[in-house]
Amino acid sequence: MSSVAIQAYRDLSRPGAWDFWRETYVAASMNSAVISDVDIDGSGRGRRALAISGTIGSASASWFRDRLSEARLAPGDAVLLSSQGGALNQAAIMGEVIRTHGLVTAVATSDASGKLRPSACASACVLVYAGGQTRYGIAGSRLGVHRFTTSAPVSDPLAEAQRIQGMVLGYMTKMGVSSGIVEAMSQTSDIRWLSPKEALALNLITKPVDRP
Repeated sequence: MSSVAIQAYRDLSRPGAWDFWRETYVAASMNSAVISDVDIDGSGRGRRALAISGTIGSASASWFRDRLSEARLAPGDAVLLSSQGGALNQAAIMGEVIRTHGLVTAVATSDASGKLRPSACASACVLVYAGGQTRYGIAGSRLGVHRFTTSAPVSDPLAEAQRIQGMVLGYMTKMGVSSGIVEAMSQTSDIRWLSPKEALALNLITKPVDRP
């Protein structure tokens, strides 16, 4: 028993381990709801959707996979996003999962009837949004970007910043977003809200929608 306790202590002593444990076993940092029928683009074609909100935490990618499995989404179904961001690596994994499943994304919240309301997706959330096979731009919703940094101590902050920038560039390019998104991010450490025209020009939004 003592050896098990010692190993558990060592595991939780690793950087970020306590946050991961808390989010996995105590309280997730994100919330979700399954919407059985939502018409995103006003075409009259309803689709199933998983709406997620909250902070992207240390265990959010695993949490998201579980919620997708429970939601039983099919290719072409939607993930609705409302988040101010969080863990960059977890967001990239979530985006990869969305793309693998052939899902579309939109920045919005929804009531049980499927009525959409504009929302915001900023920082790391934008990487999740970028995973959509189609990325809907809902009228009134906002996409915010900024320069990514790490809070962990590093021996060479400049090299680490370049590594992060390279990772984001590679990921966004893979998802079909213009490399100009990284330039937009690098301009400020504060949130910069992209206009719908900017987001469309960067191919971040691939299909604008005139109404929420």
